[in-house]
Amino acid sequence: MDSISLRSTRRLALARAGLLKPEWTDLPSKAAGGGKRALNAALAVIRRFGYLQLDTVSISGARTHSIVLLSRLQGMDSTLGEQLLRPGNPLFEYWGHEASWIPVELYPYFGFRRKEFRSHPWFGDVLTQHKKIAKHILSRLRKEGPMRSSEIGGKNHGGWWNLGAEKKVLLGLWCAGDLAIRERSGFQRIYDLPERVIPREHATKKVPLSQAIEKLLLLSLEGHGFASTSTLAATFRLKKKKKEIESALRRLQEKKSIVPCGLLPEDGSSIRGWIRPDDLELSQRLSRIRPRKDRGVLLSPFDPVLWDRGRVLQLFGFDQTLEIYKPAPQRVYGYYCLPVLAGDRLVGRVDLKADRKKGVLKVLSRHFGGIEKPKKPAPCDQEAMKTALLRFGDGVGLEVSGVGSAQTI
Repeated sequence: MDSISLRSTRRLALARAGLLKPEWTDLPSKAAGGGKRALNAALAVIRRFGYLQLDTVSISGARTHSIVLLSRLQGMDSTLGEQLLRPGNPLFEYWGHEASWIPVELYPYFGFRRKEFRSHPWFGDVLTQHKKIAKHILSRLRKEGPMRSSEIGGKNHGGWWNLGAEKKVLLGLWCAGDLAIRERSGFQRIYDLPERVIPREHATKKVPLSQAIEKLLLLSLEGHGFASTSTLAATFRLKKKKKEIESALRRLQEKKSIVPCGLLPEDGSSIRGWIRPDDLELSQRLSRIRPRKDRGVLLSPFDPVLWDRGRVLQLFGFDQTLEIYKPAPQRVYGYYCLPVLAGDRLVGRVDLKADRKKGVLKVLSRHFGGIEKPKKPAPCDQEAMKTALLRFGDGVGLEVSGVGSAQTI
């Protein structure tokens, strides 16, 4: 079995994620000026992972899908991230890692999920239980054209788990593939019939489950660099398909698309995983580079590099946490902290709050270090945090308040 060092694995993960220089990532690093060039740069990043995860929280001045792109594409206007799902753009919205914008060419590969989700994963078989409601919704869309979710469904009775029948059926129709999301406006979904959203060549293509699993596993590995079977399964939520995953990995190995590989941590142990042959060669070259330590970038807490918290701890020695659901007195770092990446290290995190009326991005707190907290942050880490905040402020169009202080506020 081939092996890869911890440092090489970490750098490979960042290279595949588009977070090193373009010569190592094979991805664009700038998106200034907007227009077609910026859109194509954003689409290139999304295609690398196969998904761009969505979330509603915008307290830092942008939602996660914009932050992921801002961290990779210098000069990008954060509003681009909100405008990606538009008629004519090659994306569709569905369950990828979570609710995500996904390259439209992958639509056939999620046919198995649309079939499984005819019984909604949370609400059950609402389409059978409420046939009249489903028929009425489809009839309205057919006759009246695209509609916002607020125009179709009934009232929300107080929270996600207390939705009325109309809302549940609407979501059930989307999950089953009987509806598609045409676009987002003000981050509100606009639904339409799939034949008016998904190009025919993708909508009519049938992909066997075995082929779909192979495609999604290989795409997962393309985004991670090196990954364990568990991480690969979690990327597109395939954990309940253990037998199919094992078979797909064997076939990919036989095709020489992937090879087994052992990650060698500093404690002398070995962690089994997988890597593409080209990435194994790239990892060897990456071990000799010197990433710049004093230039930082902020990452979304839902960044593809960060959602696997065990992997983040393993590769970066960083305790990635999300404290949105904790009461304020119980939070250690803050409500919605953005980790700071400097070179190939996670050097700290900041909690931000945007004030659009005043044009200010407030730094509520900043913390240096990961598992190990330094008594005093290194000058290069202080500079990296400063440059990360200034770059992010430019991206969201706000002036950063409190950027000069290196201490926790």
